[in-house]
Amino acid sequence: MASLLSLAVTCGLTLNSVHAADMSHDSVMVGGQAMMPGKDIIDNAVNSADHTTLVAAVKAAGLVDTLKGKGPFTVFAPVNSAFAALPAGTVDTLLKPANKATLSHILTYHVVAGKLDMATLAQQIKAGGGKAELTTVSGGKLWVTMNGPHNITLKDEKGATADITTYDVYQSNGVIQVIDKVLMPKS
Repeated sequence: MASLLSLAVTCGLTLNSVHAADMSHDSVMVGGQAMMPGKDIIDNAVNSADHTTLVAAVKAAGLVDTLKGKGPFTVFAPVNSAFAALPAGTVDTLLKPANKATLSHILTYHVVAGKLDMATLAQQIKAGGGKAELTTVSGGKLWVTMNGPHNITLKDEKGATADITTYDVYQSNGVIQVIDKVLMPKS
């Protein structure tokens, strides 16, 4: 009985240690699930009910291994309703194998090298006189501005804007910034 109690205590301490490692930054709830800072971008995104379309698109584009890589990456992650707001049939068309290159280009337009949390973005905006230019992994440009003291808006190459709705979802290989629109590159 004593050895069973010892085993239970040991297992509890081990599990608590693992949990504490995952919580090096506070976890943030996204899509009804806690996003664990000790997990990578993909391992967290697959658990978010708000990002099922994004995860399906990442898989269809063959970008899973890339986003599970070392990074660090900043992913501006559109929610399902952002994809649903695209013209009818757009998502279904992009998910077809024949459109893999186009889908990959659009998705990598949402990724910036480095770990850009809200404080870093705000510093870049201030240093840029109210606007900062980001170069995406696809080679495109995004512009970020402050929209009030605690809100950041992104502008894509087509002039459309998206707001960051959930900030600083830290990952083992970067950070996710949840956005309310799909960003589109010029071409």
